[in-house]
Amino acid sequence: MTAGRISAEFAGLRFAHWQVEARGEGIVAVTLDRAGESVNALSQDVLIELGTLVERLAIDPPRGVVFRSGKPSGFIAGADIREFQEFDARGTVNDALFRGQQVFQRIAELPCPTVAAIHGFCMGGGTELALACRYRVASNDPSTRIGLPEVKLGIYPGWGGSVRLPRLVGAPAAFDLMLTGRTLSASAARAIGLVDKVVEAPVLLDAAIELLGKAPARPFGQRFRAWATNSWLARQFLAPMVAKQVARKARREHYPAPYALIDTWHRAGGGMQSLLAAERKSVGRLAGTPTARNLIRVFFLQERLKAQAGKDSGVRRVHVVGGGVMGGDIAAWAAYKGFEVTLSDREQHFIDGAMARARELFAKKVKDEAKRPAVAARLRGDLAGDGVADADLVIEAIIEQPEAKRALYAQLEPRMKADALLTTNTSSIPLAELREHIARPMQFAGLHYFNPVALMPLVEIVRHDAMAESTQLRLAAFCKVLDKLPVPVAGTPGFLVNRVLFPYMLEAATAHAEGIPGPAIDRTAVKFGMPMGPIELIDTVGLDVAAGVAKELAPFLGVQVPATLSAPPQAGQRGRKDGQGLYRWEHGKAVKPALPKDYQIPSDLEDRLILPLLNEAVACLHDGVVADADLLDAGVIFGTGFAPFRGGPIQYIRSAGADALLARLRTLQARYGDRFAPRPGWDSALLRASAP
Repeated sequence: MTAGRISAEFAGLRFAHWQVEARGEGIVAVTLDRAGESVNALSQDVLIELGTLVERLAIDPPRGVVFRSGKPSGFIAGADIREFQEFDARGTVNDALFRGQQVFQRIAELPCPTVAAIHGFCMGGGTELALACRYRVASNDPSTRIGLPEVKLGIYPGWGGSVRLPRLVGAPAAFDLMLTGRTLSASAARAIGLVDKVVEAPVLLDAAIELLGKAPARPFGQRFRAWATNSWLARQFLAPMVAKQVARKARREHYPAPYALIDTWHRAGGGMQSLLAAERKSVGRLAGTPTARNLIRVFFLQERLKAQAGKDSGVRRVHVVGGGVMGGDIAAWAAYKGFEVTLSDREQHFIDGAMARARELFAKKVKDEAKRPAVAARLRGDLAGDGVADADLVIEAIIEQPEAKRALYAQLEPRMKADALLTTNTSSIPLAELREHIARPMQFAGLHYFNPVALMPLVEIVRHDAMAESTQLRLAAFCKVLDKLPVPVAGTPGFLVNRVLFPYMLEAATAHAEGIPGPAIDRTAVKFGMPMGPIELIDTVGLDVAAGVAKELAPFLGVQVPATLSAPPQAGQRGRKDGQGLYRWEHGKAVKPALPKDYQIPSDLEDRLILPLLNEAVACLHDGVVADADLLDAGVIFGTGFAPFRGGPIQYIRSAGADALLARLRTLQARYGDRFAPRPGWDSALLRASAP
């Protein structure tokens, strides 16, 4: 097919999202540039156009076809998830799956070579389109990431990806990618055989065209592994092993998608259409589960938090006061993310300890050893605190004592730039208690991180009535650069996350004091869906920190505190950091005693743990700690790890039934006392809205 014939072939077709052009003798470049959007996503109208285009290519095949993106941001982000929600509501998910499968299968069946030219993000349906091509070439730019993250939405690849990927790279590598939802760099994708060639971005199209005529032979080892690990015998052996590995991290009743993926691969057979039908049936069934609907909701909650940022924080230099675990790790993370950071404390050995932890972080996160010195140089110890004068943002992370914090502010503020922001990492002290005598309260806020800083995605931006709106926008923009999710909260005791979490931890400590074994308490919480049991969590946070939060919150909530949390722990018994707390700790892991075989966990223990958390979430919504129920659910999920598949505390109340939970709460109140008394807000119509 000549360039003239290519132009004539497509002259009568009008595409809103795709462009077709001749690139050399007989080569067609097909470019996706989704109209009206900054990011390419595979909506149904995009797929319908692609189907028409591919049908025309099949009638008179060119010498080769390159599929690429016209967006600078990347190749294809995946399916249009909002549209997917609509299909679920209308009961037409299977139709959408069938359309995508058949369009991609027609690409796979084209009688000419095809190449996907990948730059930037290539996710979900974008990766499935690339898998339908004969070859794949990727830009080596750091922004290039390739993955199949559908499991994070409660489903798995449903446009042929779960069929093609194991056959291309072998079952073990394919399942590692699909079951974790992680993404690969271009070089990592090349290493497993997902990508055929990695090149510099400027020559991406040229390299793709070259592949059409001179594709590299796949190494024999890759081809043999792909065949051998997908044979009938291998599937009978590998499927139970993979399912067992998944079971260590996720329960089937909580997250059915990984198990459905393994089961379908294990049992499906026949030709391509038979395999696609099995995939379609399985994914369609998953799409209608509460887990998938809630995880998709959580995805949009995350996008909402990301969208709160202002355009520019104006922050280039950060000064952190406090070299303890939180302050030191906040400083290290900011340096890792590109900020110039100074760290001060009252004694040098605190700074030295923080710098040592920072080096460990950089060694873990910065894979290229040659780049580590530049990252490390962005973090400087500053015993005298001279960095305050140049900082755009000052973060205080000292002991939880209002008097000490106020005294520090009196020293810091006169030395700060006029437009610099002053923030506190306090975990529970109301900002009204801290802002006294501050000269510029409009530029003062809470910036509450969670431990461990490198892993926890949430940061609470703590407001008070004298804070400027611009301060919140600047801090949200700062969090965005840090890859953190900001949630604005009122500056009342405990803010959102600790206020909701405290009754849960308090009841766990109370049950433990009554003689219920810690492992039984933890097992019950994990069975509900929490990422970690509350006894292990208390040890992880530290009994000293937990006691400090209890001192602040117990009077506010009007509850009694068991001896475990009523006073600071004895020296050397603060929990994980000392190797001894409610549990003994070895190599960073809790050593939990085995429960007696005949031990029966109390039938009401789950209610005792979870209902206080839900009760306080209702009170937070009623008190306006956050703007709405969605922000509350987002904050608690990303701040505590509250079972994402349940959609957050408020969403769980809606699905379980507010009236039924209220009745169970009153039963506990009659049995155990007024700490279970329903908090204000249970009569809200927001708790009785529809749930997935």
